[in-house]
Order: sequence, then C-alpha cells, then structure tokens
Amino acid sequence: MPAPVVYRTELTGLTRIHEGKVRDIYAVDDDTMLIVTTDRLSAFDVVLPDPIPDKGRVLNGISNFWFARTRHLVPNHLTGRDPAEVVRDQGERALLAGRAVIVRRLKALPIEAVVRGYLIGSGWKDYQASGRVCGIALPRGLELAGRLPQPLFTPATKAGIGAHDENISFEQLAALIGAELAAAVRDAALALYGFAAEYARSRGILIADTKFEFGLDSQGTLTLIDEVLTPDSSRFWSADSYRAGVSPPSFDKQFVRDYLETLDWNKQAPGPKLPPEIIARTGDKYREALARLTAGGSIA
Repeated sequence: MPAPVVYRTELTGLTRIHEGKVRDIYAVDDDTMLIVTTDRLSAFDVVLPDPIPDKGRVLNGISNFWFARTRHLVPNHLTGRDPAEVVRDQGERALLAGRAVIVRRLKALPIEAVVRGYLIGSGWKDYQASGRVCGIALPRGLELAGRLPQPLFTPATKAGIGAHDENISFEQLAALIGAELAAAVRDAALALYGFAAEYARSRGILIADTKFEFGLDSQGTLTLIDEVLTPDSSRFWSADSYRAGVSPPSFDKQFVRDYLETLDWNKQAPGPKLPPEIIARTGDKYREALARLTAGGSIA
C-alpha cells in the first residue's frame, strides 16, 4: 500500500510554530519540536502547487542517514525520540510514518553554509563574468561542471518563502555572527562536505554542492540542524555519466527547474502545475538517490 501524500499537516494536540517551504514544525515542549517533512516542492524559492509523492519520507530518510554518520564531526539536533510519543491520533501517526523527527530547540544561525565542490549554477555564471565565485578568485580556464581545485565555502543569508538567498563574503559572515563562530561554521561545513563527498563517490554519486544549516544550544555548541545532504539541499550527479564541460543530469530538483525554465513563468508565486510525468520522474530521482546512498536501504 503506497504511503499517503502529505502536502500540509494540521496535527491535533500540537501547536504549529512554523511552516517552511517543505517542513511543518510543531512545538512539543520548551526544549523540543516535531519536524514533519512534507511532499511539497519549492523551485526558485516558490512552493509549487503539486506535491511529489513520497518525497518527504525520502528526504527524512536521507537526512537521518547522514545525521547518524556525521556525529563524529559535529553534533546534530536529533533527540532519538519516537514521534509516536507526542502524536496521539492513530491516523496522524500513519500520516507521519517515516517523515517526522523530534529535535532539540536551538538558536538557528541566520545563514546558510554553502559548500561548492564543482563549478556549476550561479557559481559558473559568476566565474564566467569575473573569474571569481562569490568573490573568491579562481584559476583561469576552468570548465563548466569542472571539479574545483578545492571545495569553496560560500555563505549566504537565509531568505523567507518567495525571497531569494543572498551570497555574502566570509568577512560579512564574521561581521554578522562573530569571527570565531564564522570560522567554526566554515570548518564544520567543509569537514561535512569532504566526508560526505568521499562516501557518496564510493556509491556512484558526486555531490556538486550543498548547503548546511547550524544552530547553537544553551552552551553555545555549534549543532547541525534542519536537513543534511539531501536532493533538496544538494546537487547530486551520477559519477558514471559525469564529464566536465557539460551540465550533468541531477538526482535532485534541478530536473524540475529545467522543466520550469521551458515555461513562460516569471518565477513568482503562484507556481505552475506540474505534468504527471514530471512528478513521476522527479519522485523516481529522489528514490534513486536514497537507494544509491544507502546501498539499497529503504525508508519503511
């Protein structure tokens, strides 16, 4: 029996404190929250009207996979508690199966920690125009989708729904959150990317770029939060079909972005509806990413 499609949740007995592009967040108590990963899909910072069935369970499964394997690098927000402890209704429990976690409440940093390992997307456009990526000078002659000499840390400010993130320099990051914390965020993000990129390569996936989010606990400990190394927060390429000089096909929502670029749409809300074949192929790509990374593991 297929899992239910979840576009938006209305849980009884819990107060929703935030609705993001993909996640619904509910208060559990003063110290913890319930995060539900829905099947919503955003593109160009617009939440699209059509869900991608099973997407939320896939994203949650991939995040939990990485959280478990990166604890030695940086602590994360998971409590390990079963969401069934706080969701009393049996129907709601079934709805949330595989797509919900209970996490610690932390002070989220107002930035995204972006790491780029390959020259693609806005980084490629930046490089073509200036020879730099987010102000960082690079050697001449690099190719589209080429592997960078070393991964780049390029932070960005976080935008709300419908707004666009804005790249900032490391110096601007230091002015925003403090030099010591900025260095800790940079070092953690680069360590996470390096570890994950090596592992993913062994599973036939290249992580072209990704973004992390961090928070601070009451002791000021830097902690990994939100999602981690998923097809929503990262650009995944198949290693066996990769070659520099062309834009490789992705295991992520770039497939949807490419379709949307063919439409006469101004990239403002409301977003256009997706054809059934685009929805189906997008779901397949997400599931393939999960299967490759977890060596065939499931999310049931």
